[in-house]
Amino acid sequence: MGSLLHYFTGSSAITIFVLLVLSLYFIATFWIFLDRFFLLKSRISAEARSLKQLYTGQSKSVATNSLIFTYLARVNRPNKAILEAAVSDAIRVSTKGLTWLSIIASTSPFIGLFGTVIGILETFSELGGQSSASLNVVAPAISEALVATAAGISVAIFAYTFHLILKRKAYELSSLLNSQSEVILSQTEA
Repeated sequence: MGSLLHYFTGSSAITIFVLLVLSLYFIATFWIFLDRFFLLKSRISAEARSLKQLYTGQSKSVATNSLIFTYLARVNRPNKAILEAAVSDAIRVSTKGLTWLSIIASTSPFIGLFGTVIGILETFSELGGQSSASLNVVAPAISEALVATAAGISVAIFAYTFHLILKRKAYELSSLLNSQSEVILSQTEA
């Protein structure tokens, strides 16, 4: 705990600001992931049950909790255009936040690098005022400056990983919705 306090008291306002931004990124990354993951998981589960009922002949239409149901309830005869609109709208709403994960994944390493560069510049300006500087003095200061880069990379790893997980879940949801649409269309053509 003492070394962490020493780090913050010895850091510049810019370095602390960079770490604050990366902390907010980290919180936002987990918030978006948890929110979207559980939403997609529940929707996938509901759509899988609805599709199973369609496949097994237990139902002639999608379940009432299906994302497509409200669209089908508004028309007399299902058609390809209304089903495509339903699927598209459901995916758009379900994947809200994925763009933010992508932005966080791509910008956080640069924000961390910016903090490191500022830390190194401050270290060298302080060392310039001294008559002699050895590796024992320079190395700890540089390693403290690299904390910002490490923080940026760790945030990016989580954001990118979560983005890919949610993208896969969105694909599963899209596949289930499209399959249901095809079954509904095949029933109306028969």
